[in-house]
Amino acid sequence: MMTGMTKPRLTAEEHAEIGRQLAQMQRDMVRLQVQLSNAYPRTGIEAEPLRRIEAVEKALRTARHALEDALYRDHRPPVANTDVYSSQA
Repeated sequence: MMTGMTKPRLTAEEHAEIGRQLAQMQRDMVRLQVQLSNAYPRTGIEAEPLRRIEAVEKALRTARHALEDALYRDHRPPVANTDVYSSQA
């Protein structure tokens, strides 16, 4: 393995695009949660799909927070701002 070489970081534009995509995915998961919770019991074996969708939505939220941290490490304000990952939900 070569030492001293670092991977390129995301550009501000790439962060913005990923932020938009993740926000849309999270909105989709919330809609599915509502749809499933209105169609199936919230407990027992029939609630397993809802629990899985809830886990996906939580993972998306966690990823957005971690990427926002990366954005601030990679770029300075005003390029780095909370609108990129946090305000699109």
